Amino acid sequence: MAHSIALAQPSSQSWSFSQDLSDVLLSTEDIWPSLRSARIFITGGTGFIGRWLLESLRLANDTLDLDLRATILTRNPDAFADAAAHLTDYEPFEFVSGDVSSFSSPSGAYSHVIHAATEASAHLNRTNPRQMFSTIVDGTRRVLDFAVEKHVSRFLHLSSGAVYGRQPQEVTHVGEEWLGGPGCTDARNTYAEGKRAAEMFCAIYGKQFGLDISVARIFALLGPHLALDIHFAAGNFILDAIAGRPALVEGNGLACRSYLYAGDLTAWLLRMLVQAKPGVTYNVGSEESISIGELAERTSKLLGAGKFEIRGGPDAGWNPGRYVPDTTRIRRDLGVSATVGLDEAIRRTALWNGWTP
Repeated sequence: MAHSIALAQPSSQSWSFSQDLSDVLLSTEDIWPSLRSARIFITGGTGFIGRWLLESLRLANDTLDLDLRATILTRNPDAFADAAAHLTDYEPFEFVSGDVSSFSSPSGAYSHVIHAATEASAHLNRTNPRQMFSTIVDGTRRVLDFAVEKHVSRFLHLSSGAVYGRQPQEVTHVGEEWLGGPGCTDARNTYAEGKRAAEMFCAIYGKQFGLDISVARIFALLGPHLALDIHFAAGNFILDAIAGRPALVEGNGLACRSYLYAGDLTAWLLRMLVQAKPGVTYNVGSEESISIGELAERTSKLLGAGKFEIRGGPDAGWNPGRYVPDTTRIRRDLGVSATVGLDEAIRRTALWNGWTP
């Protein structure tokens, strides 16, 4: 059956999350025939990125009659059911309980794996780095073993721009060929080193077992379902503005970041799942660089009274410098683009969290 999708690009004045999902479907319309009758195993499907992927897969499945099915590994299916019953009750999705490092293989055949499970927690990285490292590395190895066991045809691994370590100030946009890395004698870099080791496992399994693996190095993000009250500065500033508080910067505000909207992220990842060449790594992020101080001011002016405070304290984070990708490779190879700018990403994230213009 032929399907036609005609959608308009919304502004924040008419924005809705369902429109975002429709835009993801529109921008990936050509990939879905390759996922017809796919059987996908997903780790990390109940997190921020995973939630966007599940919502998009559900919409595509229903709109295009794909006969797509997915098994989602999660530590607590019941907790996710309380938050997203429309996903846990969706018959083509099966949620199974298990730890990513030691789960029992579900029965049946699988064609694709999306490995998105991670421990991207600044608190855990600080208080229990051994658990952080083990979850990332042992979890990746277990999922790769599962992929070998099931003879999957495509494997998408979600990594992080943290693998580059501290980006030099003179490198305005770091590319995939950059050979820098985090200091391996500083435990603050546990998350980054774990992601590096996980990528090495992907390279090993690609060579030794012939798995078709692509790696997405993901940078900072914005969008619905992003937690605002953890260690992400952009989320903290949005939360401050919604609460009527000045946006607070504990450090000097000079660190530079960029923020890709989650709808664009989802479209890029889905395209990678289908079209990325085996063994290829892609940066996934925005190239629109902004300092944390400027971000605090910009967010407050967009959402509130324009009040912000830079306290100038020491930056205790792993990367007080630049964290901005060069995305030439993925834009060239897969034809993707960032369609939602920073201001609109801030507004939509705030709207999702109850902000009233």
